[in-house]
Amino acid sequence: MKQRLETKKGKMLNNNYRIRIIIVLTLCMFVSLSFVACKKKELDKRKIASLEEKEGKKMAIKITSLAFADGEMIPRKYTCDGEGISPPLEWESVPENAKSIVLISDDPDAPMGTWVHWVVYDMPSAIKELPENISTEKPLLDDIERLNLFGKQGVHSGGRIGYGPPCPPSGTHRYFFKIYALDTMLNLKPGASKKKVLKAMKGHIIADGQLMGRYKR
Repeated sequence: MKQRLETKKGKMLNNNYRIRIIIVLTLCMFVSLSFVACKKKELDKRKIASLEEKEGKKMAIKITSLAFADGEMIPRKYTCDGEGISPPLEWESVPENAKSIVLISDDPDAPMGTWVHWVVYDMPSAIKELPENISTEKPLLDDIERLNLFGKQGVHSGGRIGYGPPCPPSGTHRYFFKIYALDTMLNLKPGASKKKVLKAMKGHIIADGQLMGRYKR
């Protein structure tokens, strides 16, 4: 009888030991899987971040002007105190799959809120520059100086077509020239507002860039 009890007790101890081993192994497996999952998640995040960084660098358009460098003062010639003509602009690094270019210039320092100075859209992606003194008498751009320049001009905050020169009431204002490459033509009629152009652009921007100039009165 005693031998049977000891045998039974031994079997119970063996079973308990096996159960403990199984539990320990299960826990180890769970910890290992969790560790692998965390590592994979971390690597995925790094890959995504790296890809976004590369795409961000690749998709940046460089826009410049022969009249002023980024952050510098805009010459009087291109303001309401001078001739009031549009400045020359050039850009590069437009993606090959771009279908059109949009240019928007505005002043976020205006006392009544952002003042729109220029809206140009539906320019073919092959266009790489705008010469100075773009006409404000017509909403359509057509073969200016044999540059094969085509596109449409919208209205500025003054309610007129084309370029509205900087004319701050006082102090120093910033004037941004923002360029966008789109994967489509907007096909808007000439004379569209900035708001309408931005709405049509939504979901189609594949690259952008900006140039900022200042003017003080």
